[in-house]
Amino acid sequence: MTTTAEQQITWTDGDGRTRTSLWHSENGAAPPRRIVPVDDRITADAAYRMAVEGTALLWTGDFHNARQLLSALRRRIERRPRRSAQDPRVAFNQHRQAQAFRSRVLSSLLVPVDEGAVLALRRAPDIRDACAEAGCPLDRPFVCSLHALLGMTGAREWRRKGVEVPALGGARIHPRYGVFAPQRGEYVDLVARATLPDTGARPLVAFDIGTGTGVLAAVLARRGVPEVVATDLNPRALACARENLDRLGLAERVTVMEADLFPPRRRASLVVCNPPWLPAKPTSELESAVYDPGGRMLRAFLERLPRHLEPGGEAWLVLSDLAEHLGLRSREELLGLFAESGLAVRDRLDTRPRHGKADDASDALHDARSREVTSLWRLVLLRDLPEPVGDQTTRTGSG
Repeated sequence: MTTTAEQQITWTDGDGRTRTSLWHSENGAAPPRRIVPVDDRITADAAYRMAVEGTALLWTGDFHNARQLLSALRRRIERRPRRSAQDPRVAFNQHRQAQAFRSRVLSSLLVPVDEGAVLALRRAPDIRDACAEAGCPLDRPFVCSLHALLGMTGAREWRRKGVEVPALGGARIHPRYGVFAPQRGEYVDLVARATLPDTGARPLVAFDIGTGTGVLAAVLARRGVPEVVATDLNPRALACARENLDRLGLAERVTVMEADLFPPRRRASLVVCNPPWLPAKPTSELESAVYDPGGRMLRAFLERLPRHLEPGGEAWLVLSDLAEHLGLRSREELLGLFAESGLAVRDRLDTRPRHGKADDASDALHDARSREVTSLWRLVLLRDLPEPVGDQTTRTGSG
């Protein structure tokens, strides 16, 4: 197999002829170094062994059999012995290594897609709309992993059905491919019930930093905030937020703009941010909503916040303490970041996560997840306080 700057892949087909195609990978993964065409005759054990050894399998058989093979690979991955560690940081690193192994093996099963996003397999479904929404090339053939392709079709179904958000009165948010869905509703509920700052005669202006699907901007607008500015750098997120806010009838009250964190040369009385919760490296665009290398976004948000917060205003930082339980960041470090940025804690609202992994004893990170608390930190400028304030936090909610 050879790779060019255009990410072309080359393999030899069953008749000994050399084939070349465009390589498409959503997370920017390099093309596999070795590709072997396979069909319905290959066994799951043989496919798993080849995938573990680093050989990619280009499927030429029946589409439904390819899905069954992918499920068989997944079962074999799940049967691998798990390493256990008492040190939470070591356990987290082992967890990430296991995730990387799983992704590598599942991504080894490739499928050919013809020009116009037509899947070149027997009994294949129509994938044209899903590929178009995911930004796949439509003007020429390409090869991608079946695992990624199923993620695209699944994302299109999520977008069609939407995610019900109780804080919006049961209205639905419709995520796009590559944009994190608000399935963990506890952080949305915190924003829905925190007391809005009193701005007196001035109209309340709020920023939603890193808006994603636009769910928090929608909650603020539904709560009566007359002007909300929602920012993001991800083009898919911007389009997704605009689509959701328009569907909810909130487009006139929420401005969605491309910006690196804050709107330029503007201040607000309320700044809301739900940054990635874990200071670790993401391996895909979707993971960037969860993992923040070195906590760069969190640090940049806190450092720049004082220049964008009105006197007497508040910032609501929505953050899980899972990083603390995993040994990735201490509470002292977090409070130190607040102080270094000239911020103090006015209050804190806490809630417990409601997702399934919190109660799943088989999960590799169960000990940390079982103790996780999601908090809304109400931050103010130190200069707005009558006297210096340390860690004056109160637990005003338990979820």
